[in-house]
Amino acid sequence: MSMRGATLSFEVLAEPNRRAILDLLRVRERPVGEIVSALRLSQPSVSKHLRVLRQAGMVDSRIDAQRRMYRLRAEGLRSLDTWLVPYRRMWEESLDSLEKHLDEMR
Repeated sequence: MSMRGATLSFEVLAEPNRRAILDLLRVRERPVGEIVSALRLSQPSVSKHLRVLRQAGMVDSRIDAQRRMYRLRAEGLRSLDTWLVPYRRMWEESLDSLEKHLDEMR
């Protein structure tokens, strides 16, 4: 993932309501009205956040009768996860060193 792509993903996820929408969609796909009710936001506000998430590739939608259903796109988050791998390794190594140090103190 390029630094530009990582920056864009972090900008998208910096907004707390967008993270809340992703948390809801992680459980199952939902129509806009259900997201509006769960987050107690206006429909135009939720639609705006969904548009940003869709443009970032983090959510997808489909038509189901008279409503649009939104779902999480794992692929849109996978690139962000890939970018985080070296940092995750760094923390794991630090925690392993701490564990070793604590074991030696006993």
